[in-house]
Amino acid sequence: MADVTPIRIKRLSKSFDGRKVLDDISLEVTSGENLVVFGRSGTGKSVLLKCAVGLMKPDKGEVFLLGENIFNISTKKLNGIRKRIGFLFQSAALYDSMTVRENLAFPLVRNFRFSEKEINEKVVRALEMVNLAEAIDKMPAELSGGMKKRVGLARGIITQPEIMFYDEPTTGLDPLTSKEISVLIRDLQTELNMTSIVVTHDLICAEIIADRAIFLKDAKVKYEGTIQELVRSDDPFLKNFFSHEILNA
Repeated sequence: MADVTPIRIKRLSKSFDGRKVLDDISLEVTSGENLVVFGRSGTGKSVLLKCAVGLMKPDKGEVFLLGENIFNISTKKLNGIRKRIGFLFQSAALYDSMTVRENLAFPLVRNFRFSEKEINEKVVRALEMVNLAEAIDKMPAELSGGMKKRVGLARGIITQPEIMFYDEPTTGLDPLTSKEISVLIRDLQTELNMTSIVVTHDLICAEIIADRAIFLKDAKVKYEGTIQELVRSDDPFLKNFFSHEILNA
């Protein structure tokens, strides 16, 4: 029987200049689940995400997406898998020289064979899903930070991916906008039944969207559980970390 677990990572390790950033990491994310990854700066959260999506090759270990080992398949097959995946970059990563419409249309034009009418319909629908239809012909420079995040999210979900990766989706946003983006992510996750990994340090964001969370420390998964289990833990390290996040929220 084929492995239908959307995300499965086995014994993943990665070092830079002799320093281990990830050390024998294994985890699974089940269908429709939101997994939040916590950790202090420099503890390998973004490296884990890049390895999980195939943007970075680990020193050892395996990553299975939708049942396929992404480091042991052809480029053609990997590109096919990537068409079923969405990614929200920390900076939104919009093309400055393109309008919002063109930014969203880009992955459709490059990877699929939709008609111009179909592409326009999908662009409008994606922007409606993030409540930003009025910005369709604006340039990125005309958008606020929160609007850029919404456009980046719309581009990420425009192909209705089965898996979504988020790298610090609320970084740089004010608390109100951060909460709005978090609620939007949760609602889209439910509507599209996506499986996701979310790298964040934002406790409020995590409380809104997480089904389960892990905490990276010393290059390993040191803690795992629900957000409430981690926040209420008597472990001195976790108590210090989360009390700091609450004070700075």
